[in-house]
Amino acid sequence: MRLLVVEDEKRIAELVRAALGRAGFVVDTVGTAADAVAGLALATYDAVILDLGLPDGDGLGVLAEIRRLGDSTPVLVLTARDAVEDRVLGLNTGADDYLIKPFDMSELVARTKALLRRPGQALGVVLEAGNVILDTIGRDVRVAGTVVPLPRRELAVLEHLMRRLGRVVPKSVLEDKLYGIDDELESNAIPVHVSHLRKKLIDAGATPEIHTVRGVGYLLTEKAR
Repeated sequence: MRLLVVEDEKRIAELVRAALGRAGFVVDTVGTAADAVAGLALATYDAVILDLGLPDGDGLGVLAEIRRLGDSTPVLVLTARDAVEDRVLGLNTGADDYLIKPFDMSELVARTKALLRRPGQALGVVLEAGNVILDTIGRDVRVAGTVVPLPRRELAVLEHLMRRLGRVVPKSVLEDKLYGIDDELESNAIPVHVSHLRKKLIDAGATPEIHTVRGVGYLLTEKAR
């Protein structure tokens, strides 16, 4: 899953990015309101971590603008403003959660996951396809009860395929979800990840199969009985 962190203090932005990265998220960071609005217009994010004190404007202005445009992406506000009226204003403007600075990184990660577990959001607790079970919280994959270790991006490919079981997932969607704006993306990156994942699933005796839909993307289906 891909997150946008809007934070102008570089040290905080890097700490947040590292903590969320360790939790399995792809994270883009920007430091201004203008870059936040532009980023949200160009890419699809599963959630936004939004600081309010930005150098070119108030983060609430960013929040109000994306809500005006009909963007329902979950937004977790970070701020040093701890007055009740400030929290109420943020929530009324469209924030989904509010975290006061200073904060613990483990709480930030937990609150982000909680946002994504809400009905209609990206993070389901457990996904199942045939004899494959993926715990999206613990980032744990089991095939017929046996744990199958997967690198972060292979696990992300499997998650997106399982969420769309029986439907084609375009290659472009996987590229968008697996790589941030600062990541180097080679043209064969997704096919390589899929190839490695497919081999590991076959070796583990998985019943679902990954099919390549040439020129479009990939499809996860159950084996015909």
